Amino acid sequence: MQHKLTTSISLLLTAVVFFALVLINNKLLSPVRLDLTENQVYSLSKGSKQVLADIDEPVNLYFFFSDKATKNMTGLRNYANRVESLLMEYQTIAKGKLKLQIIDPQPFSEQEDQANQYGLTGATIGAAGEAVYMGLAGTNAIGEQKVIAFFDPKQESFLEYEISKLIHQLSNAKPVKVTLLTDLNIAGGQNPMTGQTDPAWTFYTQLQQLYQVELVGSDITALPQDTDLLVVVHPKDLNDSLLYAIDQYAIGGGKVLAFVDPHNESDPMAMMAGSMGANTSSLDKLFTAWGLSFDSQHVLLDAMAGLDIRTQAGGVTRHFGFIGLGAEQLDREDITTANLEVINGASFGTFSKLPETKTSWMPLMHSTVNADLMPVESYAMTRDADELARVYQNKNRQYVLAGRLMGKANSAFETAPEGADEVDYQSSTNALNVLVVGDTDLLADRFWVQQANFFGQTIFTPFANNGDFVTNAVENLSGSDALISIRSRGTFARPFIKVDELTVIAEQKFREQEQILQKQLDDTEQQLIQLQNQQGEGAALAVSPEQQQAIDAFMQKKIEIRKALREVRHQLDKDIESLGSWLKFINIALAPLALVLLLMLCGVLLRTRSSAAQRGLRQEAK
Repeated sequence: MQHKLTTSISLLLTAVVFFALVLINNKLLSPVRLDLTENQVYSLSKGSKQVLADIDEPVNLYFFFSDKATKNMTGLRNYANRVESLLMEYQTIAKGKLKLQIIDPQPFSEQEDQANQYGLTGATIGAAGEAVYMGLAGTNAIGEQKVIAFFDPKQESFLEYEISKLIHQLSNAKPVKVTLLTDLNIAGGQNPMTGQTDPAWTFYTQLQQLYQVELVGSDITALPQDTDLLVVVHPKDLNDSLLYAIDQYAIGGGKVLAFVDPHNESDPMAMMAGSMGANTSSLDKLFTAWGLSFDSQHVLLDAMAGLDIRTQAGGVTRHFGFIGLGAEQLDREDITTANLEVINGASFGTFSKLPETKTSWMPLMHSTVNADLMPVESYAMTRDADELARVYQNKNRQYVLAGRLMGKANSAFETAPEGADEVDYQSSTNALNVLVVGDTDLLADRFWVQQANFFGQTIFTPFANNGDFVTNAVENLSGSDALISIRSRGTFARPFIKVDELTVIAEQKFREQEQILQKQLDDTEQQLIQLQNQQGEGAALAVSPEQQQAIDAFMQKKIEIRKALREVRHQLDKDIESLGSWLKFINIALAPLALVLLLMLCGVLLRTRSSAAQRGLRQEAK
């Protein structure tokens, strides 16, 4: 009786402790997270946490997902759960500054109308043809709205960046001011060579549509006070006061996007002046102090990435100095270049990090291994593309053509130059943020956009991603330091690497046998066709027994070979199916069994210790 009472009390106490632990977990430990994934895809980076910490007024987020319409879409639902989990992580860390609502916009409902009002994309992929929504809308206290129209699973590595960017834009409503420093005629006007009026460069027009842009020339001695981002294009012979202003802007935490070039080929003023030499620009004094070297004395030649151009004779030849960088030459992890496919440019210069510098250097674009460097003066004097091919010598190495400079850096000036303001002089920084590109021609329309007249209107059709790169870079740099630090993250869907390896091994193992059988089948069919052609029209009645026997033999052999081919192709999947069976056995049976055995072992150990303790108490009592 006493044993039964003790057991009942133990069960009651266990239940009380269980519910108490659940209550404590829900109330006190809900913010605590342990992310054991390889790339911590379910956790927020430091940059995102800083974005949340900078929120002054509450931000409302509305996650629209068509839950009912996607019942049979496992892949999409898994990704939606991933997005929802990450949004809930944002809400938890924001500590009340972020209010999340999850909405299922069913067809013909008010929720669907709300999704359309926000401008979300309804993809027609439902089983009954209904629109499927999986987007995010956000609003702030003053009524501004930002949206992610649709969460594309292909862009999963940038999921955190896109969400953090939306929150940052809503919590920082101030318009971005871009100062564009250049002496090139990018705003359009009369062309001195043709006498006609040229339109503004397309990249400049795009920036004007997205940001507040102020265009200034090299005759200024100080930057506008309210500059959020400085874009420098083809800087030539800048005065010390202006160089000092750029240096202090960058050292003081300002972001800089710099386009320099060993030879600009898109400047009509330089061509009109009859300059047969190099049209070079650089920021060597600043780059050297910041730990970067730019080779403005050589132009990159690339045999593999060279673009085809039309010659004066009407033919087509490859120009080793006109470069088309493909996806393989672009950083697939940086937000500015990850989704780009082609960047076209001309006469690129190359970058390298100086030794013994503490600045972080991250390349964004590079050449192929089929590259060479040519003196810029010789390149500028060469008008024949075939001549470039003749002097080209493969160095069998890659050259960096664009990249990011971040982190620690020193000022290029020990004191302010004469006439400059020295009041706020800073000698160093731990937060340099500069993006550099070794070409300015890639900004010119002829390398990435095509013009066409459509009923009196000029239509610009891009054939390369140059404009997208500029827009991405400006968008990324014009955000906060925390936002810039968020690079691409891993994906939550883990590939079956072992399965892929087995596939390769199986294919190597059986492909040779398959090729032999396929050759035998081709030979048999060819001999069969020859025998049948020898009969001629109406010869089927006069076929000899030997010929008929040969035909039957070939037909039988053909059937046997095709059967063997099917067996070989079936064998390709056998190892993978076997591995799948083992994985199912491990996940369904072996892992739970191991857990049960572990718990039983723990129970035995606890009972053994308890019995030993009781025996010790009895002995002490005696």
